[in-house]
Amino acid sequence: MRLLVTGGRTGYLGRHVVAAADGHDVVAVASADCDVRDPAAVDVLLETCRPDAVIHTAYVQFDWAVTATGAAHVALAAAAYDARLVLVSSDVVFSGDDVHYDETAHPDPITAYGAAKAAAETTALAACEDVVVARTSLILGDGASQHERLVHALAGGAEGALFDDEGRCPVHVGDLAAALVELAVGDYRGVMHVAGAEAMSRLELGRLIARRDGLDPDVLRGTSRAGLPGPVDVRLDSRLASTVLTTRLRGAREFLAS
Repeated sequence: MRLLVTGGRTGYLGRHVVAAADGHDVVAVASADCDVRDPAAVDVLLETCRPDAVIHTAYVQFDWAVTATGAAHVALAAAAYDARLVLVSSDVVFSGDDVHYDETAHPDPITAYGAAKAAAETTALAACEDVVVARTSLILGDGASQHERLVHALAGGAEGALFDDEGRCPVHVGDLAAALVELAVGDYRGVMHVAGAEAMSRLELGRLIARRDGLDPDVLRGTSRAGLPGPVDVRLDSRLASTVLTTRLRGAREFLAS
């Protein structure tokens, strides 16, 4: 099966997706290969590659033109060339007011990034018949994620603290990548939550990382997220994924066990 992975050459998640797709005919692209903000460039890419499925991991957090408009260009091109689309989205499409969210919940973003991801979802679901919107949470686990690098910096004496009241469902990057490939070659359509199996605060997550890596977890300080922009407690219910996928989405206490 030919898979096109946006962000597959340089993106953190995208590179793991390419590795997980071993055995498939994979086309990995970066922004240098195709600027998703340019609809003509995206069209040429799809026309040239003719993928069976597109796994769209590329985004820029503070750039609407990439995250929302770029995803729309990818979705429209995927539909035009009869390619299945797996769009990676985020738990930040939710405000956190309801805390627990399954696939029937309606997005109510309260940040620009959340709004961009929600817009990307809307376009993909409207433009593509054969589409999966895969919402996920904090991505880490291989030692190279921004979350793990931050913990190492803080444990080494850098200024800062970790939120002790912000709930998320961290997912191992390898588990997520495998799940995305499985969705690309499968036949499920619609929204699916593909986050880790358990919720925890960023402080608890940081201390798990520290213990795994032989650092002192007690040097990590907690702080409140209250009053800052963005959702405080968002817990994705990924039970549907556990019934549809063979890939197991582990909780952080398991995959960060020292």
